[in-house]
Amino acid sequence: MKEFIIRFLPEKRSVSVDKGTDLLTAAIRSGINIYNSCGGEGVCGRCKVIVKKGKYRTEYSGRIQEKEQKKGYVLACRTTPESDMTVHIPEESRLSGIEVLTDGAKASRLSGLYTPAEDIQEEPQHKTKPKLFKHGPLSTKIFLKLPRPSIDDNLSDTDRLFREIRKNHDIPVMQMGLANIKKLPGLLRESNWELTVTLGNRNGTTEIVIIEPGDHSPENFGVSLDIGTTTIVAYLIDLNTQKVLAANASHNPQVDFGEDVISRIIYAEKEKGLEKLHHAVVDTVNMLIANLVNEKSLTLDDITAVMCAGNTTMMHLLLKIDPAYIRKEPYIPAANSIPVIRAAEAGIKIHPRGLLSCMPSIGSYVGGDIVSGILASGMDNTKDLCLFVDLGTNGEVALGNKEYFLACSTSAGPCFEGGGLTSGIRAMKGAIQKVSVKDNALSIETIGGLPPKGICGSGAIDIISVFMRHKIIDRSGKIKDNKICEVKEEGRVKRITLVDKKSSGIGKEICIDENDIKNIIHSKGAIYTGIEVLLKEAGYAKSDIKHVFIAGGLGTSLGIRSAINIGLLPDLPEEIFEFMGNTSVTGAKMGILSQEAMEKAYSIAEKITYLDLSASPGFMNNYSAALFLPHTDINLFPSVKEIL
Repeated sequence: MKEFIIRFLPEKRSVSVDKGTDLLTAAIRSGINIYNSCGGEGVCGRCKVIVKKGKYRTEYSGRIQEKEQKKGYVLACRTTPESDMTVHIPEESRLSGIEVLTDGAKASRLSGLYTPAEDIQEEPQHKTKPKLFKHGPLSTKIFLKLPRPSIDDNLSDTDRLFREIRKNHDIPVMQMGLANIKKLPGLLRESNWELTVTLGNRNGTTEIVIIEPGDHSPENFGVSLDIGTTTIVAYLIDLNTQKVLAANASHNPQVDFGEDVISRIIYAEKEKGLEKLHHAVVDTVNMLIANLVNEKSLTLDDITAVMCAGNTTMMHLLLKIDPAYIRKEPYIPAANSIPVIRAAEAGIKIHPRGLLSCMPSIGSYVGGDIVSGILASGMDNTKDLCLFVDLGTNGEVALGNKEYFLACSTSAGPCFEGGGLTSGIRAMKGAIQKVSVKDNALSIETIGGLPPKGICGSGAIDIISVFMRHKIIDRSGKIKDNKICEVKEEGRVKRITLVDKKSSGIGKEICIDENDIKNIIHSKGAIYTGIEVLLKEAGYAKSDIKHVFIAGGLGTSLGIRSAINIGLLPDLPEEIFEFMGNTSVTGAKMGILSQEAMEKAYSIAEKITYLDLSASPGFMNNYSAALFLPHTDINLFPSVKEIL
């Protein structure tokens, strides 16, 4: 088959592809990541590139405007080469180099374990006194000096080791693998009967995972991971001191194959699709771990344990388990609880015998990230009715207390993570996250104070709230003429420029249009309706809620008042809301540090009842009513009614 050379700018990176290979696939092969929300179906319009040289065949759609066509813009996923090509990838289309925020992840004071003040995260001031989980990490190193054998003390080497461990540790069931049994005789005698053993908690049994000569007990580290649909976050943890030593993050490169879990499940069904998705996430995890290890001058052998949290699909793809039946009725995953395994079995590069554990999932669309969130929030420690909302692509909601939980997934879409918006970006430095009106003009605040690059989730929420309060938009989301913002119209769609080309950090204006606003309204409507359905199913009123915990990678903070104003969150006193950031990685941290916390996580999972909203008769009617700002029934939002 004929091959063509595709040269990508500004990287000046080239790749050889067969005729018929689209430019999106070519870019991925060359190691360049491009925005792509629809899995290459030509629907999202995020993968725009500019052809500088060469012949090609493309399918134009409404996603490429006429003036863009004249400049050489095409959709990478819909364009195939007819000759060698030179292609420029503009800033707004690329994912490479994105810096994902790692700050803001917290555990509530209601939770069983919270980050000490000297740790890298700053804790919220919650009035409830916590009950600390007992320190008992996934892997523990202990130094031993064994008595030499004699005629009178003639136990086998293995039994001698077990006896010495049990002198100071109550371990009724203990095991050791054949590889270590083979290694033990020589190691004991060469090390003068002094050695370090790593004990691992493996599915109710204590296993001697690693044996080393000499004293290596101070050198025990683990990694907690949030395997998110959009981002992957890693914390390096000293398993002895319980401190987080460093954090690192990256976008999830699986977005090259689709931005939502359904797109990825469909891609996994293609030839070698599951293999590609698995390697995309594992390679990124290994890169993050390597970066953390290098930053702290450690070695991969120093990492003895990894704890992962993520939604059910992400866990299947991480472990290379076929996720096909998650999206097919009756929507059954291969497993909700994964046994503790060797990290090497999943392709994760730490100590060759190091352990990998995963937070338990609930069902197809409520996963271990939500169990982690409930654990971090401490909802299971109080009799008060609590609400947990994860503002991500799946938009999970959980309601309950120490007795029981109801949970649902609302398919909110990618708006709150910067997707589906004309100028949307993920929470990163330079993202617009707060907007206000000062002196009859818009005032914009970005993460890190850098020149604006786009709008993240918290910024989008703030913008809609401000626009509504100042009558820049009406309650249906239509843009109105006003004295604060200039309104432009193209193709019967009105838009407002927030930042002009000269002031932006990407050399392109940052704007929001009526289609963006409509997307946000649909997303907030899905979340709010999910909350309504759970309350009705449980027989409570919203006034019964005493604590509301908000999680997600929206930015470094969320304007609670703005979220209430647009009808995303119920109209309740602002003091009961707490924005917690990435609770998935926080819960994973708690789990790797405490076996007691993991037992609590499994207890939480058992108490959660998953509610399928597609089978809820009232969901669609309630959802339609929520597609107004803040709601069709303004009386549900008395504080907003007063403002308006």
